[in-house]
Amino acid sequence: MHTVTDINEGLVNRQVSAVVEICTNGQGFFEITAEIKKWIHGKHFIDGLLTVFCGHTSASLTIQENADPDVQQDLLEALNRLAPRRDSYRHHYEGPDDMPAHIRTVLTGSSLSVPVSCGKLTLGTWQGVYLIEHRDATHRRNIILQFIGC
Repeated sequence: MHTVTDINEGLVNRQVSAVVEICTNGQGFFEITAEIKKWIHGKHFIDGLLTVFCGHTSASLTIQENADPDVQQDLLEALNRLAPRRDSYRHHYEGPDDMPAHIRTVLTGSSLSVPVSCGKLTLGTWQGVYLIEHRDATHRRNIILQFIGC
């Protein structure tokens, strides 16, 4: 038999949202963990669930290793193999990097859920939250943070 113990029962729950603007300089992984941690700390959150949402169809989010930059480079190369830039896509009005960016977003996702416990993101030792820019040009990406908890 398993025992489940509620640790925040009786605390007042709240819902808070924010938008973080990330400026990218072309295709790549942009770690946003520090910005998220700063926001959580500034709001004095204790326990709850953080949703991180990317409101774009040609950029995405992931939780990935943040110790070795070769991981991000290998992942970019893998995404390039899975969704190469070429002219045979039907959708091409925004340039040869746009349709592959949409495919890469489908593969990697536009939202994440991260538990917050004792005022901290419950990420693993080598994990970080990344915005993945799939386009070649510089972009301003809006990332919505929404916390529900206490």
